[in-house]
Amino acid sequence: MTSTRLNLTEVAPDAYAALTGVERTIQTSGLEQSLIELVKMRASQINGCAFCLDMHSRDARRHGETEQRLYLLNAWREAPGYSAREQAALGWTDCLTLVASRGAPDAEYEALTRQFSPAEIVNLTTLIGMINLWNRLAIGLRMQPAAGQATPPHAAKAKAA
Repeated sequence: MTSTRLNLTEVAPDAYAALTGVERTIQTSGLEQSLIELVKMRASQINGCAFCLDMHSRDARRHGETEQRLYLLNAWREAPGYSAREQAALGWTDCLTLVASRGAPDAEYEALTRQFSPAEIVNLTTLIGMINLWNRLAIGLRMQPAAGQATPPHAAKAKAA
């Protein structure tokens, strides 16, 4: 297991305060909490950020998200149960998280305009940018997920045997 490289809150408290200020703005932007958590989960899946996946899966469940929808999120295009609004947001998340290879295609943007107001599009785009920044900080600084601190149930049984 690797160890955390730096503690963001201790080393750069002003930068951390600025980032959390943007997070507060997103939280009060009018976007649904469930949508916010799905977007954070999806970008974190694409980026492979264990710290953020752990955090946002817990947050999503706390806000009423079902296990099944979280399990299917990696295959959201093929899976039933995501609204047209969620699909538009997840498509935009995929594009902007993979912006170097995907860009921001007109078709994905047009799907957004059918589901979101202009202000919501800007807030959603800010949310996607922020979770991508958080992913890069967590991966780069090797932030450890809380789940990684506990012994998995199957490991505890094997140890006892």
